[in-house]
Amino acid sequence: MAAIFYAGDSTVKFNKIATYPQTGISQAMLWYLKDTVEMKSFAQNGRSTKSFLDEGRLSSIEKEMKQGDFLFIQFGHNDEKDDPERHTDPETTFPENLLRFIEVARSKGAYPVLITPIARRLFNDKGVFLPGSHGAFPEAMIKTGKRAEVPVINLTHITEKYLAFVGDLASKAYFMWPGDNTHLKPEGAVLMAGFLCQELKKLGSPYSDLLEDGIPLIENVGLDVS
Repeated sequence: MAAIFYAGDSTVKFNKIATYPQTGISQAMLWYLKDTVEMKSFAQNGRSTKSFLDEGRLSSIEKEMKQGDFLFIQFGHNDEKDDPERHTDPETTFPENLLRFIEVARSKGAYPVLITPIARRLFNDKGVFLPGSHGAFPEAMIKTGKRAEVPVINLTHITEKYLAFVGDLASKAYFMWPGDNTHLKPEGAVLMAGFLCQELKKLGSPYSDLLEDGIPLIENVGLDVS
């Protein structure tokens, strides 16, 4: 049985009833995965690549991961924060940390996948979506993926286009609004996981082999996010 080890932050975390209705992408992905695929979410609230590594969470993944598994690596929300426990530089320490994740996956015979952070739900007073909330971090991840020859799924780009498309009012249903434009409700997590799984499907085998058949194309809901 193949397993997905998911490293990330609160937007990814597998939540419990105490934080309902907050839902993470790793949780919603279960709807899309074959029954033979196991989800092992190591994502935790507030983690950056730095704090995830410093706390030994990647080491815990390394102990369990085996040949043929997958390591999904999704960070950025907290790497960008002005906090010495979490902050990384998109030109230096952030890509260096990402390479450490990639090296661990490859040392175990697993498949690493880099995933840029989902967009924050930010609109101005005229209802116009404001992109770029993650600064240079998504592009830093894309460059790292090219350098390391690792697939990169650009969820930042996809979710920015989608939020701009559906608008201020409709997008509130996907997030823990009011007051929270970052974390997802179940509807939002299922949507974002769907975007991710469509991109996995485009990558072909072995990534598409994780998925149930019949995942609808985004074009079928009126938006081309390519």
